[in-house]
Amino acid sequence: MPYIKHYDPSKQLSTSERCDINELLNHSEDENCSIARASIAIGVCTQLHAVKHTIERYVILNGQGKVYVNNSSPENVSHLDVVTIPPGIPQKIENCGESELVFLCICTPRFKQENYLCLEPEAINDDH
Repeated sequence: MPYIKHYDPSKQLSTSERCDINELLNHSEDENCSIARASIAIGVCTQLHAVKHTIERYVILNGQGKVYVNNSSPENVSHLDVVTIPPGIPQKIENCGESELVFLCICTPRFKQENYLCLEPEAINDDH
């Protein structure tokens, strides 16, 4: 059944990943996909992480960044570039522009917090 979920800016949350997230669509009635709006402040890089069982796609809406995927050399990204990240692959994205870096994160199947793996060395060491 079709439905519309209206954008609510008050739902934006700051995360330990060093970015702000507003989940635009993520519920159990649509297991196949989730969509979030992410924003990263100037000069900030998200934490190194992976997402098990989930393909992520970043669609850059505003700003310029560098994306690091699977320990490869960073790639520059900007307006309407699409980055596809397979399940379980290490990744991070850095805002290297002069304005906020904003992108949609489209996940298939939908993002579930239990599939998120922080790969930051200090966070890994804190867990042991």
